[in-house]
Amino acid sequence: MLRAPLLAAARSKGIRRLVEAVPATRSVVRRFVAGSETADAVRVARELATGGWRITLDHLGEDTTDAAQAAATVAAYEAVLSALASEGLADGADVSVKLSAVGQFLPSNGEDVALENARKICAAADAVGATVTLDMEDHTTTDSTLGILRELRGEYPWVGAVLQAYLRRTEQDCRELSGPGSRVRLCKGAYAEPESAAFQDKADVDKSYVRCLRVLMAGSGYPMVASHDPRMIEIAAALADEHGRTDDDHEFQMLYGIRPEEQARIAASGSRMRVYVPYGDEWYGYFMRRLAERPANLGFFLRGLATRS
Repeated sequence: MLRAPLLAAARSKGIRRLVEAVPATRSVVRRFVAGSETADAVRVARELATGGWRITLDHLGEDTTDAAQAAATVAAYEAVLSALASEGLADGADVSVKLSAVGQFLPSNGEDVALENARKICAAADAVGATVTLDMEDHTTTDSTLGILRELRGEYPWVGAVLQAYLRRTEQDCRELSGPGSRVRLCKGAYAEPESAAFQDKADVDKSYVRCLRVLMAGSGYPMVASHDPRMIEIAAALADEHGRTDDDHEFQMLYGIRPEEQARIAASGSRMRVYVPYGDEWYGYFMRRLAERPANLGFFLRGLATRS
């Protein structure tokens, strides 16, 4: 019942101002966001690497309609990749990029600008042995994002994409992206979508997730299982075994600050465990979607505000 209001709040400038004005908010947000600066992202990456985790870094920001801001986002990714390389942390690292943050929504030639900016990030990643994954946003951007993915993979075949199981189209998208060299992060989805585009019932989303997992695990690509759901993790592991996959040809992914004990268990088992680490000042939309995904997150937030107020 809380999901729809929280997702609506994620796009509300008024509610954003109210939430950001509460002094205790940022201290609670630190559970889910590494910090504001490049140094914060590198610090968390170092901590996770010590424990056997891999990382994907997300410089927070989305829905950019300013070309200068899109260029600044590119520069931020170039800076964090350079910093990772300086610390010996870049090899095998990944960065997650929202195309709306690098120009996709610009009023003039947005897709072309986003493609060129994403290409610059890919070049920076390639130079230090890292990879790039294109985050997926609401369903209206899916075709544009997959089109840009196809362009980038012509030059950087390791570029990955996110597919969202709650979208009705995703099983077919999985089939089309399950070939050799393809990297697909499968998540359930975190945006408010119409019934015409997305399954609304949790049980239907779960069934779609399993169907998509079956397609990806049976394919020739590299599935990235992004879920905190114990049942989905168990099913993914069983499907990997069924299709003769090894620990090197698929991985599990979870969000920074959510189920860290399970992240440690998966890493200790020998499976690849990658943690999605967001950083930067534009944390509000990301944070609200995390609250919408799991009621436990909202409870944690409210308790944190109560104890720090």
